[in-house]
Amino acid sequence: MSSHRNEQDKWINPSKREYVPVEGFTLTDQFKQAKNQIDNFEVSDNDIWISTFPKSGTTWTQEMVWLIFNNLDFEKAKQNLNDRSPFLEISTLIDYQNLMKTCPDIQIPESRLDSIKFVKNQKGPKVIKTHLPWELLPKQIQNGVKKPKIIYVARNPKDVCVSFFNHEKLISGYSGTFDEFCELFLDGKVLYAPYWHHVLTYWKMRNTPNFLFLKYEDMKRDLSKVIQKVSEFLERPLNDEQVEILLEHLSFEKMKQNPAVNKEDMIDIFKKHNLTNSDGQFFRSGKIGDYKVTMSSGMIKRFDEWIKRNTEGSDYVV
Repeated sequence: MSSHRNEQDKWINPSKREYVPVEGFTLTDQFKQAKNQIDNFEVSDNDIWISTFPKSGTTWTQEMVWLIFNNLDFEKAKQNLNDRSPFLEISTLIDYQNLMKTCPDIQIPESRLDSIKFVKNQKGPKVIKTHLPWELLPKQIQNGVKKPKIIYVARNPKDVCVSFFNHEKLISGYSGTFDEFCELFLDGKVLYAPYWHHVLTYWKMRNTPNFLFLKYEDMKRDLSKVIQKVSEFLERPLNDEQVEILLEHLSFEKMKQNPAVNKEDMIDIFKKHNLTNSDGQFFRSGKIGDYKVTMSSGMIKRFDEWIKRNTEGSDYVV
């Protein structure tokens, strides 16, 4: 417990909750209190769950999945993505009440103030986002009583770490160095870690009929192929023209400029109130191998050894 608490002074944003261990994972004190709600969350077989370790292409995947499932309704897609495809546990991650005291000009939608209640009350079928590890999903999913479609996306952990570091500076006001963040990542002390337990548990589920395991790198190399795979999985076939239209919509530049997905409204308020340690944007790079320009050769070696150690005996390939 203390090892998590000792890191608290590296975040300046008052919206950040305290990180605590929950069943072997790093989560928040508020999540611990809400865990019973999630354990007993009523799941529908008709829903779609998108799960990832943070910074693995979640928003990109959400927009793709929501549009495919909703027959490319681009007009409705102008609504904020958090309202269309809500983030189940976001209100356990961000102390919105404290944030509103600090930022009286901020407007927090219902989908974030009490996200579990919002998802529960949303009309189905739902497209739900979560970063929760398999062991912390609703019990109805874990024990197979309900079988919604589950899409998991994994990404090279070195790129995840770089992206997560920049995200925490931007969103949570993280003030530590990059190397310090790498140490937290490797030690399983960043949110939702340990990374390998998260990824490999979902990897074991990949051949289950209601499960689709994707890799971020495949999306970057051939998004058209992934779109076809997802449309088949969701039983929403697309013709070639529809795929081309969706490809254009999902391009990095279009996503970066899209106010429904780029989170710029909240980031602008963070910047205005000096609650961030970055002048960057939510969509920053998105490149494969971005870690090569940020990580030292020594840190890359440590990550490579950590990857080898944790994937030994598994058929998972980064």
